[in-house]
Amino acid sequence: MTGSARRLGRGFFERPSIQVAPDLLGRLLVRRTPEGLRLVGRIVETEAYREDDPASHSYRGRTPRTEVMFGPPGHLYVYFTYGMHFCMNVVTGRDGEGSAVLLRAAEPLEGLQEMAARRGTSDPRLLCSGPARLAQAFGVGRAHNGADLVDGSELAVLEGRPVPPSSVERTTRVGVRVGLDRRWRFLVRDDPYVSRGRPAAPPR
Repeated sequence: MTGSARRLGRGFFERPSIQVAPDLLGRLLVRRTPEGLRLVGRIVETEAYREDDPASHSYRGRTPRTEVMFGPPGHLYVYFTYGMHFCMNVVTGRDGEGSAVLLRAAEPLEGLQEMAARRGTSDPRLLCSGPARLAQAFGVGRAHNGADLVDGSELAVLEGRPVPPSSVERTTRVGVRVGLDRRWRFLVRDDPYVSRGRPAAPPR
C-alpha cells in the first residue's frame, strides 16, 4: 500500500463538501471486516452535495433517513437506492449543516479476492467503479450508516497521496435531474477505475 497510513482527522471533513470532494481523491478507504480481512481502495471519483442543493437528500431538511447527514462530520452516511443498492457518503461541514460527499469509485488495492467474491467478477476495473459497486465490494450496508471514520474501528480514510489539482477533472454529477449547473463531480483524469456513468448535461 502506498502513501501515508495515518487517518484523516475530524478537521479534514469539517469543511464544505465542494472542498472535501476533490481533496478525497488519492486517499485510502479502509475497512476491517469482522473476519479480520483488510479491504483497501484508493478513492478516484467523488461527488459533492450540500443543504442548498436541490439534488441533495438534505435539501428538504432533516428526516429519519438523512439524520446522519446532518450529524458531526467524518461519519459515514449510507443510503439504499433503487430498491437494491447501497451507496456511501462521507459527512462534511459543520455539525447540523447537512452536507456530504458521495464516494463514487476507487482503485482496489488490498482484499481483491474478497471484493471479487462480493461482486461476482474478478476484473479489478469492475470491483469498485461506481457508488453501488464500491459499497458492495466493501460490504458496506445499512448497518454502517453513522460509522465513525475518524475514531471507529471498522472503517477509516487514510491520508494516502493527494491528487494534484492538475490531474483532477471536474464535471456535472451523474444521475441527477436538478442542480445540473453544478460541476461537483471530481475524478482523477484518465484513471481506469473511474466509473463510466454519464455526467448530466448542464442547462443551455
